[in-house]
Amino acid sequence: MKLTRRDALTYSAGAIAMALVGLRGVSAHAGTEETGTAVSGFTGGVEPQSGMITLKAPEIAENGNTVPVSISVDSPMTADDYVESVAIFAEGNPNPEVVVFNFTPLSGEAAATTRMRLAKTQNVVAVAKTSTGKVFMDKREVKVTIGGCGG
Repeated sequence: MKLTRRDALTYSAGAIAMALVGLRGVSAHAGTEETGTAVSGFTGGVEPQSGMITLKAPEIAENGNTVPVSISVDSPMTADDYVESVAIFAEGNPNPEVVVFNFTPLSGEAAATTRMRLAKTQNVVAVAKTSTGKVFMDKREVKVTIGGCGG
């Protein structure tokens, strides 16, 4: 089969049209619903309570490419009662789950610091699961002025 210039242009136009139709209406950012689903998946359907966990994040981030965040959980960290894991979610990023920290009683304390990338002004959510089955959550809004994931 010989491919002519006309055939190549026809196939190219068709491929571009299909790509544009396929991308229409698809959001590049997660929303509150997607974040809620991700949190529910992390917690196993347990409703998070407030308290015990502290999320520290800047109120205004001048650059969304490197936003410092830290978490700490008030826990005895004994063999019977300790923080198993803490997850951080960002409501406006393409994938809401940013990171999961895992702990054991030998960790001594449930605390971590990291930097994350934020696409735009959004809520950052931290959720902690304990060995006793309790789940705690803290939320902060971070205003991003420039930069970010594609902005």
